[in-house]
Amino acid sequence: MDADAPTPIHLDKVLDGLAANSALPSALVRRLFAWRRGMGRVAQRPDLTDDMITEIIATDDHRLLHGLALNDRLPDRFRLVLAGHSDASVRSALAARAATAPRHLLERLVDDPHPQVRKSLAESRDMPPDLRARLAEDPVPEIRAALARHWTGAPEPVRRLLLTDPETEVRAAACATYYARLPHPVPPADLLPALLADPVTRAGAVPHATLDADTLRRLVGDPDSEVRAELAGHPRLPPSVRELLAVDPALNVRVRVFARPDTPEDERARIHASVDELSRTLPDPSPEADDATVLQWFQNHSARNELRILRLPWVTADPLPHVDSPYVCFRVSAAAGTDLPDAAVARLLDDEEIVRLTMAHTAPHLVDPATAESIERRYRRNDKFTFWWDTAQVLSFPTSTLRRFAADDEPRLRSFAPRDPDLPPELAEQLAADPEARVRRAVAPHPRLPLPALDRLLADPSDQVAEAAAASPHLPVHRMEWLLTHAGL
Repeated sequence: MDADAPTPIHLDKVLDGLAANSALPSALVRRLFAWRRGMGRVAQRPDLTDDMITEIIATDDHRLLHGLALNDRLPDRFRLVLAGHSDASVRSALAARAATAPRHLLERLVDDPHPQVRKSLAESRDMPPDLRARLAEDPVPEIRAALARHWTGAPEPVRRLLLTDPETEVRAAACATYYARLPHPVPPADLLPALLADPVTRAGAVPHATLDADTLRRLVGDPDSEVRAELAGHPRLPPSVRELLAVDPALNVRVRVFARPDTPEDERARIHASVDELSRTLPDPSPEADDATVLQWFQNHSARNELRILRLPWVTADPLPHVDSPYVCFRVSAAAGTDLPDAAVARLLDDEEIVRLTMAHTAPHLVDPATAESIERRYRRNDKFTFWWDTAQVLSFPTSTLRRFAADDEPRLRSFAPRDPDLPPELAEQLAADPEARVRRAVAPHPRLPLPALDRLLADPSDQVAEAAAASPHLPVHRMEWLLTHAGL
């Protein structure tokens, strides 16, 4: 590098970026094998040769071997070598890549002595069903529970084993109100009486229960609010019971009544008002409160926010009647619907943030440039329900707009300017000196960024900016060599 070029501050991050640089020559890739800090990303490169892989394995470095095990391009013969490694986390990383693993490797891993490895296989949707089914009889309850949570499409014999498991942890995971995968499984009808009688499976069984008078009486009086909440969402709930649950002391139960398609609008309005008021005025639980009391306090306290983030499939299926709903969650659910008329789309794009972002995500092709700019200009990261938009690139802008953004007062918009592949070098250099790290990071890989500016970004105070600069495929080879030499490699 030039004598006056600044020295990198975050050398670990710079070398992580360099390890991921698609333009890094093979000779320099090899030099990174001696780096014993960072994340071992060089081992995840898709262009590793057999000789390189052999060198990495010979280092016996945990970070490098773990990265190698996660490499989807790793030839099977090397996977088998790693399957015999003493480090369970390396073998677990192999298990996490079941989608590209050969069957004979998975047959070996399913009998691995370390639970961490078998748990990774239990959670993988890419396991062959016959091998995955063997984990339903694993001696470790945590693994059987992980299988129950993640394999929602398991064959009935497997689900029966899990639903009747002697461990409460496993039964609770097999008949739950939340699973890691969709769709949620339906328990066999003949097991429902036992599942309803078991406190750990009762809430998960309620949606599938037949609501005769005796069952209704028991469920309405159940001390667990999760059971009553599931009852409140039952599709065949009698109106008289719905009215009773609409004033349940647990606010999470009222929220489920609010979300029902058959709840009368006046009742829905009363629920909304009561949840809003009560969740804001709840006294804190006493220091002596038991866990159940604290959990219920938290659910009550969160109910107001839950009313905002509910997603109602029945509204999405027929969105037009709900475009002007007084309830945010109804408008958000409507914004997730397709085939809305242009006027309805325009109203939702001009709604509050969570609504307009949902509508923009559903139909970005219907967002004109002026509306797109307004949406992005108004976006604020501090809304915890719209954080997903922060790194999304849903909306596009013409070149003229992107260049205008380069001098905008709003940092978010300035960070969009590098999306212009023909951004003039002087604008790229201007953005590389921006006071906001997100702007500098966005311009770091740009092909028209002048080299002196890229050099400065390698020494940026922000580790993420420095990493992005080192990962730029436009970084000259002699700069790459200098960085390795500076790191003692």
